[in-house]
Amino acid sequence: MKKVNWGILSTAKIGREKVIPAMQKGQWSHIGAIASRSLAQAQKVADAMGIAKAYGSYDELFADPDIEAIYNPLPNDQHVAMTLAAARAGKHVLCEKPFAMNARQAEELREVAGKVHIMEAFMVRFHPQWLRSRELVRSGALGELRTVQVFFSYFNRQPDNIRNLPEVGGGALYDIGCYAVVAGRFLFGSEPLRAVALFDHDPDFRTDRTVTAIVDFGGGRRLDFTASTQSVPYQRVQAIGTKKRLELEIPFNAPLGGATRLFVDDASAPGGASAVAETLAPCDMYTLQGDAFSQAVRGEIALPYGLDDAICNMRVLDALFKSGNSGGWEGV
Repeated sequence: MKKVNWGILSTAKIGREKVIPAMQKGQWSHIGAIASRSLAQAQKVADAMGIAKAYGSYDELFADPDIEAIYNPLPNDQHVAMTLAAARAGKHVLCEKPFAMNARQAEELREVAGKVHIMEAFMVRFHPQWLRSRELVRSGALGELRTVQVFFSYFNRQPDNIRNLPEVGGGALYDIGCYAVVAGRFLFGSEPLRAVALFDHDPDFRTDRTVTAIVDFGGGRRLDFTASTQSVPYQRVQAIGTKKRLELEIPFNAPLGGATRLFVDDASAPGGASAVAETLAPCDMYTLQGDAFSQAVRGEIALPYGLDDAICNMRVLDALFKSGNSGGWEGV
């Protein structure tokens, strides 16, 4: 087994604090280089994290013949352009969410489809609690799955934070609402038909600070969610079937290297007293995500999620934004 040699695009916080340390623990992934627009900054992070090479431009990283795959955690408005540049240089790319600013923009990557692997970095889909939840749904343990309910929030009013800058793709739907959409698609195992949404915008930042939506999957199945960047921090996923209810306790920010719990409740006692807990073994979902992508690069497994999957998720976000303007249902 030869580990895939990765290059990191930028010294973004998520890379430094979560993704790089996790991938450095992987069985299939090796972090070989990091690039920044500032060579001094790239070298500082490389020295601190034990990365052999540092580059002062992204093009230098793309030109490195030893680098096989790129992790792209740049601001949202740069995802497609830099992913496309990396792919044109023959690099496989794991790109942070949201994949693009809209589905039309994401479609530009079809130019390199089939030449390299490209995947949107929804790390939650590799976590055992998500895989176990989908297994329970598919087994019929919940009966027929009718509704997926999601709430995901945090509080952030920092004026210079990219999540509060509309021009680079800030706002609740892009940042965390996209996770709710993935949760619905993941658990239902299908694509939605239409969506409707209500937005509340921050008067200063002009970003959507709260979005509440219904996404219709057809056949009486729906995703209901609220995402907010200005509410008390909270997260939960509920999958409600005709026989039982499934609850993911910490679905999105699961403790890295820690155990997680999910609950299955047949409602035989009120107030959740009949819920049965299942504990999932400790893991780091970023390690699992990196290794899965690396295995796909090595041809050991099929790429779990590709360009079409990312475009499908963007189409749902597009429909929700459109509904926010129209005030009605919009087709996906």
